[in-house]
Amino acid sequence: MSFQVPTYPYERLEPLRKAAASLEGGAVDLSVGDPCDPPSPDVAAALARAANAANGYPSSAGSPAAREAAARWLAETLGAEVGPQQVGLCIGTKELVAGLPGWLRLRYPQKDTVLYPELSYPTYEMGALLAGLRPVAVPVDERFRLQLGAVADQDAERALLLWANSPGNPAGQVEDLAAIASWATERGVIVASDECYVGFTWNSRPSTVLLHGSGPARTGGVLALHSLSKRSNLAGLRFGFYAGDAEVVAFVKQVRQHAGFMVPTPVQEAGVAALEDREHAAAQRERYRERLVRLQEILAVAGVEAPMPEGGIYLWAPAPGGDAWGFAELVAEKAGLVVSPGEFYGPAGAGHVRVAAVAPMSRLEVVAKRLGA
Repeated sequence: MSFQVPTYPYERLEPLRKAAASLEGGAVDLSVGDPCDPPSPDVAAALARAANAANGYPSSAGSPAAREAAARWLAETLGAEVGPQQVGLCIGTKELVAGLPGWLRLRYPQKDTVLYPELSYPTYEMGALLAGLRPVAVPVDERFRLQLGAVADQDAERALLLWANSPGNPAGQVEDLAAIASWATERGVIVASDECYVGFTWNSRPSTVLLHGSGPARTGGVLALHSLSKRSNLAGLRFGFYAGDAEVVAFVKQVRQHAGFMVPTPVQEAGVAALEDREHAAAQRERYRERLVRLQEILAVAGVEAPMPEGGIYLWAPAPGGDAWGFAELVAEKAGLVVSPGEFYGPAGAGHVRVAAVAPMSRLEVVAKRLGA
């Protein structure tokens, strides 16, 4: 049978968006992690300065300056010493999440399975399907952390790739990356650790899988993915990077070069400025923390006790009576609030809703007023 492309999950929310938009003051859409805040002036200035460089083809792997900036950021922020040659740029990390399984299959054709958390960002599974591979969901525990002991031996033997996401989307858990890397190394499985929310780790120090791989440099068998979309409000520019295992990084760079995947030169220049500007990232971190706390208070008025996540920019809230769609419809119609039903993130998410802290406080107060909070 031919592949049937499923409906993109967030398109299913259109009726709720229309209901929310009909209220005076309009909708407050917290269903997607779409940043609402402006980038820093320094980043905008760097983008403008580099506009005249858009006439030439950029390096697919990324300019030396961009890869060096990423390597410095990894060292100074996460303590991971990675050379610039072990870094490559991507057109936002979603491009890499969707494409990596198929590319790695070219290098390791004897493997046909992608392991991913049963509660997770849907593109981990979709990337396997797009590559014609077997997606196998790994169970999570009551804290939403991977239970690798539940992976069947035959699935581990066939596994090409294991996805980890820490802090996690949607539940905000922080994973034991050392244990994940150890499990994978013993079985010859590559770990791809999506760490795009690492700057929003609330209860512990931010960490990276790059500290726990094999070999003297501790990067063997592991890749880390990072993004400026949330950290620097650059979702529209599509700047991400991957780093880690030198051989895997080199192979992915070559494949992407042949496919013509390139981050535009002005975007690379803006990315360098963003990575070097720590002040704006700290201010953005505080904005998200304040919004999460206020959203907890607002949801409590609607009868929902949403715990503060260990990390990330989402509240993962149990829906009253376990009816996620019913609750999502109710808050859309009565409060103009649009949230995502948890089933978007796998069957394990049923009974929950995800609420993204991506609206300014003034818009959150509109929801509060409608609910009488």
